[in-house]
Amino acid sequence: MNDTSVGITKAVVPVAGLGTRFLPATKATPKEMLPVVDKPAIQYVVEEAASAGMSDILMVTGRNKRPLEDHFDRNYELEATLHAKGDGDRLARVCASSELGDIHYVRQGDPRGLGHAVLCAAPHVGNEPFAVLLGDDLIDPRDPLLSRMAEVRARFGGSVVALMEVDPGQIHLYGCAAIEATGDGDVVRITDLVEKPDPGTAPSNYAVIGRYVLDPEIFDVLRRTEPGRGGEIQLTDALQALAVATPQPDGTTGGPVHGVVFKGRRYDTGDRADFLRATVRLAWEREDLGPEFREWLREFVAQDALTSVVQDALTPVAQDALTPVA
Repeated sequence: MNDTSVGITKAVVPVAGLGTRFLPATKATPKEMLPVVDKPAIQYVVEEAASAGMSDILMVTGRNKRPLEDHFDRNYELEATLHAKGDGDRLARVCASSELGDIHYVRQGDPRGLGHAVLCAAPHVGNEPFAVLLGDDLIDPRDPLLSRMAEVRARFGGSVVALMEVDPGQIHLYGCAAIEATGDGDVVRITDLVEKPDPGTAPSNYAVIGRYVLDPEIFDVLRRTEPGRGGEIQLTDALQALAVATPQPDGTTGGPVHGVVFKGRRYDTGDRADFLRATVRLAWEREDLGPEFREWLREFVAQDALTSVVQDALTPVAQDALTPVA
């Protein structure tokens, strides 16, 4: 067992997905580079890892992901132009992404699932605990989830996943955890995990969201994990093996697996409608954009509501009269 008091400095960010839900925008642009207000979604994720002290970041990439590397690299020509113009504000924003930490890249190759993407990180991570951050989940920096998960790992050992209560009717869209209380309000012991359970079969409404702090023993388990749902190697299946203390060939049982129940602000950018909501919420709260944007949005909503009231008040005859004749 590793020394659980050692700080976690390595983070893995799988970014090999095709982003098909955002086509055609993602035909030539990685979905992680789509802007949320004025920063690409992936930058929020890397900033979160860096803020938690995880400055050694490995991105597990695929084809057409070169713009990610360019974004986190220096752009000397642009920096020189902004410097010559005396535009210090934009210069600082351009440089920020290249100063977040030591960022490395490895190709996943075959798209064989999240578990396989994590396994691709084994040579880089080595025998150290590490974090995994999924790019579709943005966690508000005012709610430091990763730091809390690292604290729980230091206390209990093993691996830690982030959980969030969701509507029972939505739990089939997530990995789902069976849990036991620990006596610590936001910490639970995970006794079982199911990837996207069939409706009516979920053991709880605690969904696994895209943050993990993993013990390096997960790599050995992933190597033994057979493809599961969707024909892919599921990280959930490997964690489930640890959670139920399945005996291993060497006689160890692995684990434990704990969960941190997150009740803070999370923005889902993996769905088009939620992506728009995330953009609106973040723009609403920005000091530089918020006041003007909030005023416009209130006027827009009020005008839309007024239009709806007028339309509802019209009789079917009046509506027909207002309908242009073809």
